Amino acid sequence: MPTGWESYPIEFTGGLVTNLSRLQQGIKMPGSARVLVNFEPSIKGGYRRINGYSKYSHSPVPSHGSPLVQGSGQTGTTLLLANTFTALTAGDTFTIDGVTGTYTIDVGGVTFDAIYNQNTITFTPALDSSPADKAAVTMGNLDSNIEGLHYFYESLLGTGGVLAMRQGVLWYSTGSVWADVNAPDYGPVLVAGGAQTGATAALDAFTSDTFVPQIGDTFKIAGIELVYTVLAIPTVTSGAATLSIYPALASSPADNAIVTFLGISSTGGSKCRFADFAFNGTEKTVMVNGSTYPFSGEPTGGFNRLNGSADLLGATATASFADHLFFGIGNKLVFSAPFDETDYTAANGAGTAIVKGKITGLQNFRNKLIVFTTSKIYEFTGTSSADFRLDEIVGELGCSEPDSIQEVAGDLLFLGPDGLRFVGATARIGDFNLSLASAAIQDNLNQFRQDYSNLCSVTIRDKSQYRIFGFTSGQLQEEAEGYIGTQFVSQEQSGFQWSKTEGLKVYRADSAHTVTDEIVIFSGETGYVYTLETADNFDGVSIPAKFYTPYMAINDPRIRKTLYKATTYYDPEGTMEGTLTITYDFNSPDTIQPAFQNLDGGGTFSIYGTAVFGSGSFGGDPETVLTVNPTGSFFTVSLEYDFNAENTAPFIVDTGLLEFSINDRK
Repeated sequence: MPTGWESYPIEFTGGLVTNLSRLQQGIKMPGSARVLVNFEPSIKGGYRRINGYSKYSHSPVPSHGSPLVQGSGQTGTTLLLANTFTALTAGDTFTIDGVTGTYTIDVGGVTFDAIYNQNTITFTPALDSSPADKAAVTMGNLDSNIEGLHYFYESLLGTGGVLAMRQGVLWYSTGSVWADVNAPDYGPVLVAGGAQTGATAALDAFTSDTFVPQIGDTFKIAGIELVYTVLAIPTVTSGAATLSIYPALASSPADNAIVTFLGISSTGGSKCRFADFAFNGTEKTVMVNGSTYPFSGEPTGGFNRLNGSADLLGATATASFADHLFFGIGNKLVFSAPFDETDYTAANGAGTAIVKGKITGLQNFRNKLIVFTTSKIYEFTGTSSADFRLDEIVGELGCSEPDSIQEVAGDLLFLGPDGLRFVGATARIGDFNLSLASAAIQDNLNQFRQDYSNLCSVTIRDKSQYRIFGFTSGQLQEEAEGYIGTQFVSQEQSGFQWSKTEGLKVYRADSAHTVTDEIVIFSGETGYVYTLETADNFDGVSIPAKFYTPYMAINDPRIRKTLYKATTYYDPEGTMEGTLTITYDFNSPDTIQPAFQNLDGGGTFSIYGTAVFGSGSFGGDPETVLTVNPTGSFFTVSLEYDFNAENTAPFIVDTGLLEFSINDRK
């Protein structure tokens, strides 16, 4: 046998693979990974430690909306609050504008009236002073999910911000404070005539006779105490209506007193979904939550219910297609008249279609509307009700998880009963490719679906990347799991490379492109919205990362080899720290295993755009090659990289090189 050294280069590529036996993986795919945690298969080659995240706003999305004190003169340890759409929480703290102190709600100290949108609470300590009527109350930030999250970008204005639905109230922020945008816009509504009393209010100057106040809407009247709740849908004629309200008017309002609507209730849904559209040059978004009527609008102009058809109640999916809005409710596909999200009259071009199975998702894709149901997938084509056509793409294969549907690099991914699949147009016009994108991690994905009943996904377009996350309420953040898929070749399962995430606890997520940047946002149950790809840690917590190669036989698994050097080639973005553990023969206890080796590289250098003047080191060169000198002999060998240093910048583990000699055959 030859006694000289030989070298074995390993190109790190292929991603996480769990569908091969351990020896087959080492022979067929030596550069793949048997463990790949918090790395992403990089489109530049190798595996890149993922970026972290930071808070989008340093303030949480307010909980329980915008409660207001209901009436002046309240004292002691009991308080009546209006403009509340959910029951407040015992143990929560709150403050009141104009009143000194922080107060804590007693156990058993909440009585909620869902009809009148009021909470009566008891608390400690006693009020320091009597709050003013309609004084704003700010609740504490107890853990609860944000039901909906969407980055709304107005391309015509070049501005954007985050819409967040929490506990039935919609908020908007451009990165600083959160503004309550839950108020409907019915026009410059005024009191119609003075000397009014009792439980009705005559109002006028409504903009529309059909887009009218709904049961549960709240409003206030200038110069009059108390917040009022609409008890019945009014008939509006020529912009005027008489509303049935609670409570009775505290006093008679002046004629033409300004009426300000405060909120609409959208409680009852656990997850909200959004779709942007632009009819007649106006950019808006529409939201469904599976419980109430959909809402549409934009942050500066207000949001209103789309209640033009009773079929829209409880819509769970929505999309814009061919200048119509589409909604999925059960097995019904409902669409609006063209260029009018409020019109659902058949004579004006609106309509309904019936499909087999419950609709789980709608996706505008290549001049088609793809309709996912629990049992089938359809394509909806055409331009108007005159030529709309619904055709089946595939039967007996549906989408089980609405929030798994994403477009990635020109392909459509969804979670079916047997894994993540493509709906990608093939070379034959009108045909589709439904290959399995998750074949390489199928066993892991099956277990993942058993472990998590709540799933959420997002795309990172700049990386041709799909991410899917599992969520369990109360689970420790570091235990939360997910998967990253990077697409290298379109419409082929082998073109997807996978890795795993740990420590990203995601309930809702969204991404959007502005003119210059891609923004990726998510929320869990902390009340905060976070921005992915913006930090070197998980909001101050270090990112643990692992990459373990398969056990490589290096040509022949029955010939003993002696390892002398293991060299790793990196592409660092800053300093890096970690360890390399070399394990022999499937980590057999009968084989002497080398001690782990410290890795400390990256060098001293600065990166343009991130370095701080006066503290960064300029002119340095990155250290891109790290070599360790292990001991021992082996039949198969695996390289195990572990990284857990605080505030470490991302880096790419690109290539490995083993230098060894061949001994004898066993």
